Amino acid sequence: MKLWFDPSPLWEPERYHYAAEQMMLTLFPGQRPEYPPQPPHRLEEGASARFTLSRDGDRALLSARVIWADRAAAGERAFPAGELDAPPAAVYHTVQHALKLAFYDAGTALLGREPPWGALTGVRPVKLPTRSLAAGASPEEARLELERTYRVSPERAGLAVDCARASLAAQRLLEPDQVSVYVGIPFCPTRCAYCSFVSADVGRTLNLVEPYVEALLEETDAMGRLLKEAGLTVRSFYMGGGTPTTLSAEQMDRLLSRCREALPLESCLEFTVEAGRPDTITREKLDVLRRRGVDRISINPQTLEPAVLTAIGRRHTPGDISEACALARQAGFSCINMDLIAGLPRDSFAGFRRSLEGVLAMGPENITVHTLALKKGSRLMDGSGEDLAGALPGGEETARMLDFSREVLTRRGYVPYYLYRQKYMSGALENVGWARPGSENLYNIVMMEELQSVLSLGAGGVTKLIDPASGQILRLTNPKYPHDYLASREKREAQLGEMAAFFARRGEEART
Repeated sequence: MKLWFDPSPLWEPERYHYAAEQMMLTLFPGQRPEYPPQPPHRLEEGASARFTLSRDGDRALLSARVIWADRAAAGERAFPAGELDAPPAAVYHTVQHALKLAFYDAGTALLGREPPWGALTGVRPVKLPTRSLAAGASPEEARLELERTYRVSPERAGLAVDCARASLAAQRLLEPDQVSVYVGIPFCPTRCAYCSFVSADVGRTLNLVEPYVEALLEETDAMGRLLKEAGLTVRSFYMGGGTPTTLSAEQMDRLLSRCREALPLESCLEFTVEAGRPDTITREKLDVLRRRGVDRISINPQTLEPAVLTAIGRRHTPGDISEACALARQAGFSCINMDLIAGLPRDSFAGFRRSLEGVLAMGPENITVHTLALKKGSRLMDGSGEDLAGALPGGEETARMLDFSREVLTRRGYVPYYLYRQKYMSGALENVGWARPGSENLYNIVMMEELQSVLSLGAGGVTKLIDPASGQILRLTNPKYPHDYLASREKREAQLGEMAAFFARRGEEART
C-alpha cells in the first residue's frame, strides 16, 4: 500500500510512518508499506492512503484519503490547534492518535466491517484499561472507554479489562528491590513451520550444546554477583527457549543447581521451566526439575490433530502429549501450562475444537491460546513452506476458534490473566493466557505488562531495565545465535556493567 504524507510545516511526516503502518496492518494485513516520490491521485494507482495535516484558526484537522479495491473513502479528526504548540512528545501523541483514527474511519468504511480490536494497534492493549483502573475507574468505565474511544468489540474489551485487573493484582506482589530473571535455551529437537524464534535444531548443532551450557553457567554466576551487590532479589524465574528440556538431565541438573546457588531466590514466588515439546520429556528430567525446586512447567502440544502436527514439523503424536502430561503429574507437578495455536496450517474449526477439548481433558492449570502469527524467518514465510501457507484457515475461521476457546474456558472456570498481540496475526486477533484462579503465572504478566525489570541470560535474551519513576525502559540484547553468544563474552560483560550502573543510579535516586 502506498502511503503519502502531504508536506507541511506543521509536522515532520517521517515521524508518523510507523503509526500509519500499524493501522495499515490492522486494516489491510496482507499489505506492505511503500513511500512513493509523488502522491497517489488516481484509483488505478491501487491501494493507497494520503494524509494531510492543516490548521484553520483554533482548529487543526488531520485527513486521510484511502483507496482500496477501486473505491475511495475519507476520514478526518479535528483537535484544538493549540495542541500543535505543546512539547514535542505531546504533539506526537496527539497527531499520531488523530492519524490512526482518521485512517481507521476511512479504511473501515471501505471494508464494511471493523476489526475485533478496533483502532488499537499496539502489542499491549491491556495497558490502557490498567491505567484507567489504577486512576480510579470502575471495570465498566474502563471497558466502555475501549469500546467508545477505540471501537474495540465488547468481547475483546472485556478480555482486556479482566487482564488489567490481573495486572494490578500482580503489581501488588512486587517490591522495588526485586527483578525477574529469564534464562534462554535456544535449542529444539526440530524447528516448527511457524517458528521464527532464535533456536537451533539440536540434531545439527549438538556440538554447541555443552559449550553453551558452560557459558551460561558463567553468565549466571556473574548475574548472581551483580544482583547481590545491588541488594536485589528475584521475584519470578522463567526458563524458556527453544525447548529447555532439549538439554540432557545432567546438563539441566547442573544449570538449575547453579541458578539455585548463584541467584538470590529467597523471595522467588515461582520457578518455571518450559518442558515444551513432549518428545523431549523423560521421567529423569522431570525428577531433576522437581528436585531443583521447579514448581511450574509447560507441555505445549499446539494441536492434537495428527495431520496438523505433521504439517508444522512436529515428530510426536497426540498420545505422546497425554503420556508426558501423566508423567509430569506422577513426578509431582501441580501446575502445568499447555499451549494451543489457532490458525495452524491444515487445521480447521472442528480440529481446533477437538484439540481444546482434548487438552481440557488433561486438566492443566493454565492454557494459553495463541493466534498464528506469520513471522519473517519462519518456513511459512521464507518460501520453503509454500504448500503450507496455502493451507491456512482464513481469518474468520480463526476468529471462530478464538471465540470458541473464550466461551469454553470461561465456562470451565478459567480466567484470562495476560494478553498480547503481534504483527501479522491471523484475523488481527490476540494471544490469551487462561488460568484457574490462583494459578496465574506472575512472570508472564510482569514480562508482558513491563511491571519490573527482567534480566535475561543466554542467547537471544532481551534484558529490560525499567525505571518506575520515569517509565523509561533500557533494552540490552544478547547475541541471537548460540555460536555468536559463545563468542560474545566481552559484550556480555559490558552489558552486565550497564545493568550494574542502572541499578546503582536507581539506588542513589531512592536515597536522595
